Amino acid sequence: MMRRGRLMLALAACLVACGGSALLQDEAVGIKIPAHFPAIDFPEDNAPTRLRIELGRRLFYDTRLSADGNTSCGTCHVLSAAFTDGRRVSEGMQHHTGKRNAPTLANLAWMPRFMMEGGVPTLELQALAPLHDTLEMGFNMMEVIEKLKHDEALTALARAAYGRDTLDPFVITRSLAAFQRTMVSGDSRYDRYAFEGKKDQLSEQELRGLELFISEKTRCSECHSGVFFTDFGFHNIGLYEAYADRGRERVTYDSLDMGKFKTPTLRNIGLTSPYMHDGSIASLEEVVEFYNAGGRNHVNKDMRIHPLGLSAQEMEDLVAFLNALTDWNFVQRTDLMPYETE
Repeated sequence: MMRRGRLMLALAACLVACGGSALLQDEAVGIKIPAHFPAIDFPEDNAPTRLRIELGRRLFYDTRLSADGNTSCGTCHVLSAAFTDGRRVSEGMQHHTGKRNAPTLANLAWMPRFMMEGGVPTLELQALAPLHDTLEMGFNMMEVIEKLKHDEALTALARAAYGRDTLDPFVITRSLAAFQRTMVSGDSRYDRYAFEGKKDQLSEQELRGLELFISEKTRCSECHSGVFFTDFGFHNIGLYEAYADRGRERVTYDSLDMGKFKTPTLRNIGLTSPYMHDGSIASLEEVVEFYNAGGRNHVNKDMRIHPLGLSAQEMEDLVAFLNALTDWNFVQRTDLMPYETE
């Protein structure tokens, strides 16, 4: 199990010095966002504070949230891979294989719905899904609370951050959400080119790829739109003729939604392979080839998915542009890493 590191040692010392009553002082903090991003709409009961984020970061990397004591949120969401895990589908506790590819957690603060079928309405509620999934963390909230209730340092953080005497479901879900809202990514070379006027940031090939991306020929930017490169909608792209995962239909019970999945962001796409909801396409080159071929036949396939007729050079140009969406500073942020261990 991960040892606590400097913060936990400091908190423990405080607890001893204060006779078991931690006198931690919290404070409101602002989350740094790019100037070309919209403001974040924070829940009234979960505005960001230093200790809320700190507690969420601690819980995000705490393996005690899983039944086997070896799996944390950070197991499947690794910072160096833009909070994905590089697997076709994620591997949860006791090496159970999941059903879907781990999505990036970048820019969740602006996401209106969660999970690939959009079945979860808030980031606070989203934490419950992997916690209770038998293929992921395989636990339940009450057992987590029982396991953590004697951790005086975490309890002190809960009290200072949320004014509650215990680590309860309210504290756990909200602190995890508070930490995840700090995962802001918007400093790629494309951003510097498009929003900071630094025209030397993209090569000629990448510029050709950008022109293709926004062109009528590909229409990529119709779904991968805006500063987040997603319309937050749900589409069937013709990945299969028969879908094992029913996608959006799991929420709506409407057969017209069979095989529809949320449009993923393309930010940091060069770091988040493999691709698609089930990780079935290994590389960006293969993704572009798939779209160029027009997908497979399915009754619900989006009408915009059809053979594109791109040349080999044009496909290379598109891939070059997509790689220019990587935010290297994001994946090196120390405030998103686990705490140092002794």
